[in-house]
Amino acid sequence: QDRLSQLVGLFKDRTEHKKDKLLDPDESEEEGSSPSTSDHIKGVIFLCLTDLIYVIWLFFVVTAWNWNMWLIPVRWAFPYQTPENIHLWLLIDLTCDLIYVTDILVFQPRLQFVRGGDIVVSKWGGEYIYVYIYTHKNLSLCPPPPFCFQYMVFNEFNDRMEAVMKKAYIYRVIRTSTYLLYSLHINACLFYWGSAYEGLGSTKWVYNGKGNAYIRCYYFAVKTLITIGGLPDPTTVFEIIFQMINYFVGVFAFSIMIGQMRDVVAAATAGENYYRSCMDSTVKYMNSYNIPREVQNRIKTWYDFTWKSQGMLDEQELLVQLPVKMKLDVAVDVNYAIISKVALFQGCDRQMIFDMLTRLKSVVYLPGDFVCKKGEIGREMYIIKQGEVQVVGGPDLQTVFVTIKAGSVFGEISLLAGGGGNRRTANVKAHGFANLFILDKKDLADILVHYPESQKLLRRKKADDKNLDKVEVIPPKSESPKLFRAALKVAEQAGIEGAFAKLRKACK
Repeated sequence: QDRLSQLVGLFKDRTEHKKDKLLDPDESEEEGSSPSTSDHIKGVIFLCLTDLIYVIWLFFVVTAWNWNMWLIPVRWAFPYQTPENIHLWLLIDLTCDLIYVTDILVFQPRLQFVRGGDIVVSKWGGEYIYVYIYTHKNLSLCPPPPFCFQYMVFNEFNDRMEAVMKKAYIYRVIRTSTYLLYSLHINACLFYWGSAYEGLGSTKWVYNGKGNAYIRCYYFAVKTLITIGGLPDPTTVFEIIFQMINYFVGVFAFSIMIGQMRDVVAAATAGENYYRSCMDSTVKYMNSYNIPREVQNRIKTWYDFTWKSQGMLDEQELLVQLPVKMKLDVAVDVNYAIISKVALFQGCDRQMIFDMLTRLKSVVYLPGDFVCKKGEIGREMYIIKQGEVQVVGGPDLQTVFVTIKAGSVFGEISLLAGGGGNRRTANVKAHGFANLFILDKKDLADILVHYPESQKLLRRKKADDKNLDKVEVIPPKSESPKLFRAALKVAEQAGIEGAFAKLRKACK
């Protein structure tokens, strides 16, 4: 009866809770979730999976796990564990078990994990320990040691190493090679066990008991799994079955290893293969249309320099899959220090500057390429990221008036010109290889629609200095002094020829 009364009370409480939730969902959810959330998170140490400290700890756990995975088969098959040295083996085993228990009780319960989109951390690791104990009890009457459950940590360590390494493909090659060596290691242990089962030296096929047992058995495993051949023929049924299984496993294992190695190499060279494919397609196109050799060489040079300097042909392709917020974070870190120095945009809304950063395009110019020419309609602003550009003039456009270095900006007033834009007032060409950021006029107009105050500020700056974008490459010639002109006139009237007359002709 007491149990029945308790159940009735629980049903009443549940009914009241559902009723309150229907009347005011927001308030009921807040009241129901706040206490458990605060109790749940309070006092918990959060460890990020890419944290260096956690990766170092995983290294120790994986080292202990590899010790057991490599040495347990050796101790089982070879007579290396003796009563004289068993205390050393047990000491190392206990040390490894201590690392496993520390990982289970200290580190794993304090990791963040996602459930239904929420970051969840169990204060005492109850869920993790319960799963471990439940699995531990149901595997067998004699539970296996803790290292059997650390294979997940091994996979996690591989993922973390690839995340923190700059060249992850190197680690993938090492890991794949280790898989191959481990398969040979297991085969060597099995061969010694089979030889001991048949009797050491009983036939020509088994190990004869001479020399280093592990090295000789490993040599047998290499020749068998790689199917080199040259081994004695098996004589007994056991030896024949063992050798057949070896051959089948060798073919299957090595086909997997070769496939994995091919995938690793393909992933490591995917970017370079894409670059080569683009260049080959471009060269094929130019040859089909008989493009001049000089132009082809410049295009090849552009491909080569762009790839070597950036590691990619288009920076936008790298960020196309990122969310808008992450694209903005990358753009701020890369470009904000440069764009913030532009006097035209100082005082504008900070968010407008951030939006502008995502619209910048990186373009590489070869030595001698013209960035803009005098008389062209200005539709872009240029920011020098790397290299130098020169303002040139003269009849052959070889006279250098100004050299603009990295971090400088030119052409910014062209973005604000109305009525179809204003014309460039100078010729600008790249001096050496130059990497420029370009901001298009249309992109700026789309941004300013959402920032009217910044738009007014930019128009006011343009009205205050209409000639900000004009580069005065040759100053006007100053007028000759009156006394000097009078002296020239007297010299002419007196018929004096010489220095004064020549000087007069030069001043005309």
